[in-house]
Amino acid sequence: MQHKRGIPVSPGVAICPAFVLDADQQRIARRTITRPAVTGEIERLNQAVATSITEIEELRDQTASSFGVAISKIFDAHISLLTDPHVIDPIHEAIRGQCVTAEYAVYSRMQQLHETFRRGQNPLASKHASDVLDLEQRILKHLIGTDFSDLGTLDHQAVVVAHDLTPSQTAALDRTKIRGLVTDAGGQTSHTAILAHALGIPAIVGLEDITARVRTGDSLIVDGHRGLVVINPDAAKLMEYRQVEQRMAAFTDTLGEIKSLPAVTKDGTKITLLANIEFPSEIPEAIANGAEGIGLYRTEFLYLASEVEPSEQEQYETYLQAIQSLKGRPMTIRTLDLGADKISESLRPFGPEHEERNPFLGCRSIRLCLQNLPLFKTQLRAILRASAAGPARIMFPLISNIMELRQARMILSDVKEDLEEQAVPYRSDIPTGMMIEVPSVAIQSRTFAREVDFFSIGTNDLIQYTVAVDRSNELIANLYSAAHPALMTLLKEILRAAQGAKLDVSLCGEMGGEPEFTMLLLGLGLRTLSISPPAIPEIKRIVRSVSIDQCRRVVRKVRALDSEREVLNCLKDEVGKIMPEVFDGRSVGY
Repeated sequence: MQHKRGIPVSPGVAICPAFVLDADQQRIARRTITRPAVTGEIERLNQAVATSITEIEELRDQTASSFGVAISKIFDAHISLLTDPHVIDPIHEAIRGQCVTAEYAVYSRMQQLHETFRRGQNPLASKHASDVLDLEQRILKHLIGTDFSDLGTLDHQAVVVAHDLTPSQTAALDRTKIRGLVTDAGGQTSHTAILAHALGIPAIVGLEDITARVRTGDSLIVDGHRGLVVINPDAAKLMEYRQVEQRMAAFTDTLGEIKSLPAVTKDGTKITLLANIEFPSEIPEAIANGAEGIGLYRTEFLYLASEVEPSEQEQYETYLQAIQSLKGRPMTIRTLDLGADKISESLRPFGPEHEERNPFLGCRSIRLCLQNLPLFKTQLRAILRASAAGPARIMFPLISNIMELRQARMILSDVKEDLEEQAVPYRSDIPTGMMIEVPSVAIQSRTFAREVDFFSIGTNDLIQYTVAVDRSNELIANLYSAAHPALMTLLKEILRAAQGAKLDVSLCGEMGGEPEFTMLLLGLGLRTLSISPPAIPEIKRIVRSVSIDQCRRVVRKVRALDSEREVLNCLKDEVGKIMPEVFDGRSVGY
């Protein structure tokens, strides 16, 4: 039995045999042709490219129908590559100049591009490596009739193990057979990760050498909650996870009964449960799980899915769809929260020669927007136009000083004036707030409370910056903890400032969806949580099982503790007394 950890990108548990895709791409031998045959090879290439584009357009339309227009834009990027002269012209030149076959010219050029992207120093470049292989396989299939992907031969349920999957392969996965997905390569923002999440398949990426460790037929446990793969588990581990599956299924059934009930504590305190989403297509699931609205709409995918900045109209239509889907429920739209390392070079405020050594502390989020005003204003215009259709709010991420906030609000005012002059409808009194994600703002929260309509506490980054731990770094992942006593001090300060200013405040980090922290957060004074849609019923059940007095007693107890381990154990004990089934299986795999 072996354990391997990677990056969890889609939650869930799968217990199934492995199906390993051959990581070695078939080499295309260099074969020359006569000069008179060049014209025919060019025609073969053009036909293969045209057919490939038609197939991609069909796949794009199918993806849009199943998962929404935003996700389908991945395939617009593929079409852009196949119509880019920098990609196609060298293939034509190789056929004409070297008198080689079309398939060799395609293979040679695509391998060159793949290596260039693979060695790129930022996630945007490395993301395109799998896109290039996707296109190579598709064109070669039409040139020589060989499909290097053998997923079509799969006739049973399995976990797919691959070095990486192309977006086309991921989008075409048969969900009745594919129970999980694990790959050597990839990150949280890779196209494969995004599609796997949309498909609802438990998925772990960035495992580095999982294809070398696993053979087809090996028994696998894929724990998409923790990023853990167990290879050939022993009988005890297998039984442990089987029991967890059964208990989780039974617990999920009981949660279904309370989805439509109000989130009210035993002593009558109303708690508002909102959902975090990335795509408008997630809204029906969020509402079905009991969400009263959207507390965090992440807009980054619109930028990640395209090589160019999404137009104002594209953004407007996406935001409008989301607002209309909510049918009067509130939605908070967060402005672009990406680093310069994750957007196309054309949108960066500095050239590619200025690669950032530490993007987490670099030009990202509101900093990037304030250094790229056309990009920022385009998004604000789209949000404001869509706000005319329903109760939307605007939220600025990663504010770290008061001047950033004032500058962002000034730009928003400028955009409002432009819309008024053009007689474009928008909600003039749209609430404007900010995320609290850095300790400097948490400490100075009284000052910020005078200048916004609401706070949203982003605990993912707030924890990271408070304890100085990169949460994506496996070597120090054990030091990243929401139970750190210092975090409680910051949360208390933020809530005290918000209450003093009579300001709405919510929490939208992953901490809010983890049941061990529910009593702590309620006891500290939080009354609004924005969490992932699947977590809503579980958190609601805890809310309905406790009183505020109980929660305050828990806060007093943990405030006397010195370490995160003591705090976490205490919180689990307190929630476990009320709902012991909540933690079934949560410690499995550690």
